[in-house]
Amino acid sequence: MSATVLVCGSVFDGVSESLTGPAEILVKDNRIASIGRSVERPPGARVIDLSARTVTPGFIDTHVHLTMDAANLAHQTLESSASKALKGLSLAREYMSYGFTTLRDLGSVDPEWPTVDLRNAINAGFVEGPRLIVAAHILSAGAGHGDLRGFYSPRWNLPVSAIADDSGSIKALVRREHTFGSDWIKTSNTGGYFSAGDDPARVTWFDDEIEALTSTARQLGMPVAVHTGAAEGCKQAIRFGARSLEHAYLIDSEGLQMAAKVGSYVVPTMQMTQEDLHELQAGTLPCQAVWKFRRDNEKILASQKLLAASPVKIAYGTDCGMFPFSHGILEFQAMVKAGLSPVRALKTATSVAAGLLGRDDLGMLAPGKLADIVAMPDNPIEDISATAKVDFVMKDGIVYRGPGQVGVLRK
Repeated sequence: MSATVLVCGSVFDGVSESLTGPAEILVKDNRIASIGRSVERPPGARVIDLSARTVTPGFIDTHVHLTMDAANLAHQTLESSASKALKGLSLAREYMSYGFTTLRDLGSVDPEWPTVDLRNAINAGFVEGPRLIVAAHILSAGAGHGDLRGFYSPRWNLPVSAIADDSGSIKALVRREHTFGSDWIKTSNTGGYFSAGDDPARVTWFDDEIEALTSTARQLGMPVAVHTGAAEGCKQAIRFGARSLEHAYLIDSEGLQMAAKVGSYVVPTMQMTQEDLHELQAGTLPCQAVWKFRRDNEKILASQKLLAASPVKIAYGTDCGMFPFSHGILEFQAMVKAGLSPVRALKTATSVAAGLLGRDDLGMLAPGKLADIVAMPDNPIEDISATAKVDFVMKDGIVYRGPGQVGVLRK
């Protein structure tokens, strides 16, 4: 049995309202064995000095796209599944170096299953990277956000979208996802900003269609994440049992009350809005997004402030892939800018994100939990930008980045 002792300056355990410490954490194999002012030092234990750092649970990003490149989406979708998986592995490893030890990937645009293959390779130990939880494809109505046929000439029938327009076909798509290894079902019930030919202000599933999708997923024991924009789309997703609302761009007070009542999570991807604002001002936003985002950006920011002031469960998610993974760590700062307290923002990426994923072994520093642990100089509760300085990463008890180490993973 391998053992490591982390000598911590201060500790955020994922659930408390403040830092504690100094403290020591004893890790045996891949789990936290004990935490205290001082802990046992088994013979041969490795001791790592983090006494000048704040130690937290490994961060969880619940909304990424490792195999999608928004800057070049129409062309990139035509690459091979192997190419997407290999690039996705490189991005995942880079992202883990920033402190993200668990990722939920919410859809590739590929007829095959690159994210499932990547998850399985990491789980089997063939390659090293963050823990992956995946929804392989984005299930959509025709003319919905997941229908990418509008990027191409109508003379080409390219199998890059997972679309259905009747109850039987919708059920078949959900069952296919289950058969070939998806952990979650991802769907869209409104249009989006970067997709062509649809509108985030319009609902794209009829009630009987989304009911067919969610009831089939429930029958198979699969949670559902819904990309949603319009206020009515948010309410539809809540009514039909979505576990998480992704973006919830235009959610209103009624929708927030509904979400709080039933316990739905909201993943607001606030840094994505900051990225879009920057591109809009720079004149580099894709043409199909300009009119939609120009119309809605003030409403989106207002909805984010409503959300921050509500008791709704907010989970950390970025939509990285739609913008560079190197910017994903800035979601903490975007959340605080919208009105979340720094400690609540930290919880979104630790205990709350773990709750969304149904993983009670993640998101907290406590005996028995998996040893996903990161550290950073400075105090993130005093200054949330400290989260962008992570320089120690442990996943499953293995140190992938040592304190002060420059670069990405150990190999």
